[in-house]
Amino acid sequence: MAAGGAAWLLVHLIGFITRLALLGDPAWAESPSLAGLEASPRIVAVAVAGALVVSLLALWAPVIRGHGIPEAMEAVLTRQSRIAPRAAVAKPLSAAVAIGTGGPFGAEGPIIVTGGALGSLVGQVIPISPSERKILLACGAAAGMSATFGAPLASVVLALELLLFEFSTRAFVPLVVAAAVAGGMHAALFEAGPFFEVPAHDFAGLGSLPVFAVLGLACGLAAVIIAKGLFLIEDGFRRLPVSPFWHPVIGAVGFATVGLFVPRALGVGYDSITGILTDELTLGTVAVLAGAKLLAWWLALASGTSGGTLAPILLIAGGVGSLFGHAAVELFPGLDLAPGAFALVAMAATFGAATRATFASIVFVFELTGDYQVVLPLMLATVIADIVAGTLLRDSLMTEKLSRRGLRVHIDYEVDPLRTQTVRKIMSFPVNTLPATATVAQARETLAAGRHTAYPLVDDAGACVGIVTRGDLLAGHLADDQPVRDEASQDVATVGPDDLAITAFERMTEEGVTHIPVVDGDGRLIGIVTRTDLLRVTGRRFEHERPQPGWRPRARRGQGPAARPPARRPRAPRPQAPAEPGPLDLPAPHA
Repeated sequence: MAAGGAAWLLVHLIGFITRLALLGDPAWAESPSLAGLEASPRIVAVAVAGALVVSLLALWAPVIRGHGIPEAMEAVLTRQSRIAPRAAVAKPLSAAVAIGTGGPFGAEGPIIVTGGALGSLVGQVIPISPSERKILLACGAAAGMSATFGAPLASVVLALELLLFEFSTRAFVPLVVAAAVAGGMHAALFEAGPFFEVPAHDFAGLGSLPVFAVLGLACGLAAVIIAKGLFLIEDGFRRLPVSPFWHPVIGAVGFATVGLFVPRALGVGYDSITGILTDELTLGTVAVLAGAKLLAWWLALASGTSGGTLAPILLIAGGVGSLFGHAAVELFPGLDLAPGAFALVAMAATFGAATRATFASIVFVFELTGDYQVVLPLMLATVIADIVAGTLLRDSLMTEKLSRRGLRVHIDYEVDPLRTQTVRKIMSFPVNTLPATATVAQARETLAAGRHTAYPLVDDAGACVGIVTRGDLLAGHLADDQPVRDEASQDVATVGPDDLAITAFERMTEEGVTHIPVVDGDGRLIGIVTRTDLLRVTGRRFEHERPQPGWRPRARRGQGPAARPPARRPRAPRPQAPAEPGPLDLPAPHA
């Protein structure tokens, strides 16, 4: 509900500043169309003034620079999902000023960051864990997007792909609840109906899919150009011999100059996106508008001002798709496809490839259309674009800034082998032990003769009553006849045989040890888990990535030796480095 209110406030604040600054109409309403905006020096003056305000706000809250999603990801990965409360105020205010004074952005990026800041703030007020605070941050971000676009499903998927870094019931349930409530807020606060007007799309099935596959290739290349162009201009701004405070001002002069030639490239541009989808604009207008929007967006976002990525990329990609669609209609008139349909698919394919939020892009456009027929070409073009961009781009729009800061983001979901194996399957047994009545001399003799650095102490009933390490016996001057139990660690962390391997790992980490005894329900020692055992489990997943020989049929009888495959020359075994023996590292049980 809070994100829904913030979305309504931000959208109307952007509209108010836009009308006041560029049109001289102080009306509290949503953003107007800038199709009739006249080119005048006022465009440059207003943009520079807005950039100064953003730079001043950035002195108070530096997180407002850029589109904000990389900063939210960094907060999740390195700062326990803590976002300063001032970001919840500074981000929407700076975005409203930047966009309202002509910045070529949309409201979606700032509201995602604003919602995430609200969720993080709640997670800092109440006593919860950092993992739970991360879920609240993602819930706020998803709620912000859902309240802005009325697309709750895409909001959930976007949060899963970019912010949560996990897929679990504890995260999925509150995420869906937050997005659903925010979607209800959208229906209550904004006009009913789809966010964009979409064309009538009747896809012919298999016959049209090859054309959309080619469109996917074009969108992948477009995503690469969009991303690399932005990275190049950002690098240019970093090399300027002026303070970063003035970068937004320089960027404002740049995008405002573009706006003098193409005023429609300024602002949110939602009406232009609708015009491209409904094929109301001429080809020349579409080409000029897409190119001008790209250049203006590059200059504005690279300068470090406050803005978003979704609306500009949708407009640019829609222009590419529309031009491609007109060419496809001329070349293949029998397909009976509207150019707006290609623009619709291109929007999802390009945005998904540039941000690596592929699934969210598919679901987002599907929610905008509400038509199942769009799914087939949408899925095909989007994944092909993602393959192209993933091959040619090292980082996406969301991760490049983090990579420059030394933080590599791994967004693939994988099964953790430590959460699937029980201790019984990985423990070493039988265990070399010392009797609880042993003396220091006997313990030293056992340590000297064996290869282990620690031994559990067991009583007559087989219960683990302590553990002695080499360090215990080296500490101080101990008499040979002194009971070793006096020097052993008697408060021993243990695990049960049916516990998961991750439990043993957590106990090792908490206690600062490299071995955990395994005891049954009566406290009897039945095995031990060492650091090497855990490494062996995690190493098994690498075996699943190694190629294996394919199946080969045996030669039939009676075909003679000529029909048999030639025998392979046996290879010499590869030399293996000796395994580093860990404390009480015993051979694994025979499988």
